[in-house]
Amino acid sequence: MLKTLFLQPPSFDGFDGGAGSRYQARREIKSFWFPTWLAQPAALVPDSTLIDAPPARLTMADVLPHAKTHDLLIIHTSTPSFGNDVKVAEAFKAENPGMIVGFVGAKVAVQPEESLARAGVIDFVAGNEFDFTIKEIAAGKPLAEVDGIMYRDAQGALVKNQDRAILHDMDQLPFVTDVYKKHLRIEDYFIGYLLHPYISMYTGRGCKSHCTFCLWPQTVGGHKYRTRSVENVVAEIRHAKAMFPQVKEFMFDDDTFTDDLPRAEAIARELGKMGVTWSCNAKANVPFKTLKVLKENGLRLLLVGYETGNQQILYNIKKGMRIDVAKQFTRDCHTLGIKIHGTFIVGLPGETQDTLSETIAFAKEINPHTIQVSLAAPYPGTFLYDQAVREGWLDIEHAELIDEHGVQIAPLHYPHLSHTEIFKSVETIYRQFYFRPSKILSILNEMIRSPEMMKRRLREGVEFFAFLKERRTA
Repeated sequence: MLKTLFLQPPSFDGFDGGAGSRYQARREIKSFWFPTWLAQPAALVPDSTLIDAPPARLTMADVLPHAKTHDLLIIHTSTPSFGNDVKVAEAFKAENPGMIVGFVGAKVAVQPEESLARAGVIDFVAGNEFDFTIKEIAAGKPLAEVDGIMYRDAQGALVKNQDRAILHDMDQLPFVTDVYKKHLRIEDYFIGYLLHPYISMYTGRGCKSHCTFCLWPQTVGGHKYRTRSVENVVAEIRHAKAMFPQVKEFMFDDDTFTDDLPRAEAIARELGKMGVTWSCNAKANVPFKTLKVLKENGLRLLLVGYETGNQQILYNIKKGMRIDVAKQFTRDCHTLGIKIHGTFIVGLPGETQDTLSETIAFAKEINPHTIQVSLAAPYPGTFLYDQAVREGWLDIEHAELIDEHGVQIAPLHYPHLSHTEIFKSVETIYRQFYFRPSKILSILNEMIRSPEMMKRRLREGVEFFAFLKERRTA
């Protein structure tokens, strides 16, 4: 068995390379998702090590000594982080020339040949379902016999093996929480809208929706929601509660946990028996009946991708959502006391100054507890990327998604809407949503009721204004 290191490399301060959400970047306030994509294979490889450098504030000087004590290095990469990740791999290889270097993640899954050609330090890249791929390589199986990879042979030629079969029995995957316990400090992970400390995990892979911009279903997850059994999920939560009594909330980071409503209700009822507080990703179409069951059994918050307040843009991006349904869903959540973190994207196909105004009005009307505003990000492997290149909305030679500080930029532009206008609209929406007397009063009431929330919101406020200041100088 090769001594294996799973690494989320050091990067920009606050850079969330292992983001469970759509974008790898620095955020308005420092936020870190658990590195579940790496923890999953780490749980399959005995005596492996997982290092998540950014949230642990580890530098290259901290992680590089591991090069000489490991035989196999696995890096979870992304389009924005690829250049930095390659430099890290080169440093490890310089310390240990015999080390085997493999990259995993959506970037290399959809661009295996290009990734290997750009970085001679990489020995192989893995595609979909790479968990068991890495297990086989760590066990010493020759690369030529491992499904699901492209690798560099002894002569330097690139060889693509057959694809790995899609995993349908998701209960074959081990618990990631054991890896969290062994290698991570859970207090290092925090998200503005989740209770702290929290733990996130996946209960399934894939999403039924066909949103043109969404990275994971189009690259590594697929459009069929493949799920762990109710019993398996509940067993891990029970296990995690015993290991982490300090955890205040569990987050199910499946692309759309509510894709299977009967299963969601069944899991909720079991969690309710344990007194668990939990949250999940949801589409804005969950019926009141289901919302009521979830709320009565511990659901605290839903993370909902509204994206825009314009119906035509929703059609353009194949969101499969109606504005009127989303409004009713949100009213139902307010009635039941379910908090919502609403996410919006500016710069999607069809965006104009008028549609931006519609989005602002929509966000104010539905009034989620908190919001996140992102710039449309055309990741390779998505319909949006191909569409943007074809229509001339994206200059493929200058298609960076982050700037030199790790901050998301606006790569798309339209004849009627420039990069700059799209970029500036993020701050406009934030200001118009949060700087309303009613929203300010709501935040102040929340802070007054909880000293912990007072401290947290003040820290986030400082980070938020510093972030906006940095964006203006970009």
